[in-house]
Formats: sequence, structure tokens, C-alpha cells
Amino acid sequence: MVRESYVVVHNIAKRHNVGTLARSATAFGVKELILVGRRDFNSFGSHGSTSHLPFRHFHSLSDARNFLKEKDCDICGVEITDSALPVNEHPFKRSTAFLLGNEGTGLSTKECEICDFFVYIPQYGCGTASLNVTVAASIVLHHFGVWAGFFERSRDGHKFIVAERPVKQGKYCTETEESIIQERKSRRENASNGFFDETRNAESSSSPLDTLFTEE
Repeated sequence: MVRESYVVVHNIAKRHNVGTLARSATAFGVKELILVGRRDFNSFGSHGSTSHLPFRHFHSLSDARNFLKEKDCDICGVEITDSALPVNEHPFKRSTAFLLGNEGTGLSTKECEICDFFVYIPQYGCGTASLNVTVAASIVLHHFGVWAGFFERSRDGHKFIVAERPVKQGKYCTETEESIIQERKSRRENASNGFFDETRNAESSSSPLDTLFTEE
């Protein structure tokens, strides 16, 4: 049975965390990074890894959930809940998508509703209440890779070998050109707090997802 991992990005407060998440996702063999809601983000910290990682976009959590269920994929919330299991016990059964919470507030009620189960990362020191979202993602994705039996990447000296940059990246956009135009209009009219870049530069420079998504 092929076991794959996905990362679902929704409601993360710090824009640069998405780029670092992409780097961790690439390192630990994630199949796709799924963006829910707005599509633009800051790729700072990715170190070019976005060239090797497919992105997929959905407007709503329910759309993302339907896609993952069609893939026979469990959705795992990374959050300390009453039912959460320690990630080091590897409570996985099949391909899994990991949904990480907002850095300050954790997973929202709506986010928890689409999850099939939850894991948490045991801590042994007394100096902090939680981990940075990108650190948590790295730990969880590594544990899944161990459980799934992913093959370790070859090394050269003190580093792992990086593959050649793909000629054509596999990025998937689920909306029409009309909906993208409407999204941009809404963004200008109703700027909201979140991990997305609300400045004019978002459309022109830092990391426009128009360059990452292609119509399929």
C-alpha cells in the first residue's frame, strides 16, 4: 500500500512560516502542500524547496477535505486535545494529511471538525508551553516518514543530495480565471489579518502563487 503525506495550510499567522513549512515538507517527502483560502504567501525560508513541492489550492476546508477523502487519506490535527495521541507512538493507518494550528490560538473549531484524529508532541522540559509551528511540523512529518518506511535520501559529504529543479512544476489550481479575479478584488476591498501578504507587494514580488499554480 502506497502511503503518502500531505500538509494542509490554513489560518497560519506568520507569513514566513509557510516557506519554512515548504522546506520541511520537501525534506520529509510530503506529496503536496495544500493551501486553503487565500493563495499568496511569503516564501522566505523555503531555500528554493518550493520548486520541488507541488502546491494545491482550495477555497474552503470542506473542499480540501473532500479531495483528501477521495485519496483515501486521513486528516490528522496536530494539537493537544483530550483524544490526542503521542506522535512517537505512530498512530497512523494510511496516507495522512497534517493540519497544523495557528501559532497563537491553535486549531479552530472548524479545523478540528474536519480531522479524523489528533496527535501531539510530548515535551520533557518546563520552559515553554508549545513549539513553533514549523518545528512541530518537522517532528510530525519525520515520524510519519519513519512509520511509512520512506527511503532515506542519498547523502554527499555532510548534506543530502538535492534533485535537479523540475523543468515544469506540478502545481494545481482548482479555480477559474474569473474566480481568481474576484479573489483579488475581495482582497483589496476586505484586507484581513492572517499569514497572507496584504500589501501591494503581494501581487508583484515576494511570492505570487500565480507562478506556482497552473491550470490543469
